[in-house]
Amino acid sequence: MIIIISLILSAFFSGMEIAYVSSDKLNLEIQKKQVGFISNILRRITKEPSKFISTMLIGNNFALVVYGFFMGDFIINYLLINIISELNELTIVLIQTSISTIIILIAAEFIPKTVFQIYSDFFMRIFAVPAYIFYIIFSPLTNTVTLISDYILNKFFNTDSKESRLSFTKVELENFIENEIQHSQEEIDTEIEIFQNALELSEIKARDIMVPRTEITAIDLKMDIGDVKKVFIDTGFSKLPVYKKSIDNIIGYIHSFDFLKKPEDIKSFLLPIEFIPEPMFVNEVLQILTRQRKSLAVVIDEYGGASGILTIEDIVEELFGEIEDEHDNVEYFEKRVNKDVIEVSARLEVEYINNKYNMELPLSDSYETLGGLIFNKIEYIPNEEEIIIIDDYKIKIKEATSSKIEKILISKNINEE
Repeated sequence: MIIIISLILSAFFSGMEIAYVSSDKLNLEIQKKQVGFISNILRRITKEPSKFISTMLIGNNFALVVYGFFMGDFIINYLLINIISELNELTIVLIQTSISTIIILIAAEFIPKTVFQIYSDFFMRIFAVPAYIFYIIFSPLTNTVTLISDYILNKFFNTDSKESRLSFTKVELENFIENEIQHSQEEIDTEIEIFQNALELSEIKARDIMVPRTEITAIDLKMDIGDVKKVFIDTGFSKLPVYKKSIDNIIGYIHSFDFLKKPEDIKSFLLPIEFIPEPMFVNEVLQILTRQRKSLAVVIDEYGGASGILTIEDIVEELFGEIEDEHDNVEYFEKRVNKDVIEVSARLEVEYINNKYNMELPLSDSYETLGGLIFNKIEYIPNEEEIIIIDDYKIKIKEATSSKIEKILISKNINEE
């Protein structure tokens, strides 16, 4: 009975130690802020993390000492009773150690630590009270050990173990928001959506949200000022990229506000522009543009050519949703034909279509739009009325030019006409 109790206690102390280390710190902190008996206990036992860990270690060592003492006698009196006379002392010690170690590793280390680690948040709540009882019982010894440890750390390592740095990782924040969304029966607040978008900003690349080269309105450096003014009026844009000889050689941009200065030519109010590679993450682009106090950047491909442009407004839209600006004057067509068929513009993003129409079109870093998905699959520009099969979906080309796909028909059911 003493051996079994010792094993249970050792499993408890080992499990609670790993449960605290593995627990979601953000979720734990929220529980501690709530009103209630368990929340109050959690606040007490986690106020000093090092003291809690020390308590668990001390308790585990006590359990192991008791277990080892009684287990040794049990092995001799019950397992080796018939052959004890034939064995020397070293062999007996080896047998006792081997059997005891195997049992303690399986029953009090591997299994409990694995289970407590998987369900760490659950066990921290369930066993908060017994953990607090042992926290009080071992408090004198724990304080003594902590004082000695703190002295050694301060004296030789210049470290203060009582410094508690409360910080949450991006993964913990994402997991918390996902759990809130899954358990929420109401519509998700705008603030939560913005916070979630902010967390995802570091995973979005410049090429994912740039205005593609085919949709860029740019002007030649040698263009007459009067013609430039007309472009601003016709497009309604506030900024225009400026190129020299070719759009691959964008040398800067101009702002419509500078026309108030009555410039004589484009060079007189040409502003420098930032160049960023396609794979750069949007949060890094935002830092660069903010630091340089610029609002527009040219996205370049691996060969140094311009593949698109990216503005501060495009990045802000990733946080707050669509904002009407100069790049939003093109409305992409989308229409549900029936429950299994939709007719949409090929410029729409695959992820957007999957989310809105409950589809499972394949995603990849190689493309973002439906047109990119088709090109990636067939590797040529299809003709109108051509049918392409992608996984369980049939895609019919409704409108296409010699250079791009305009409109497509997607059927969930591969046999749907």
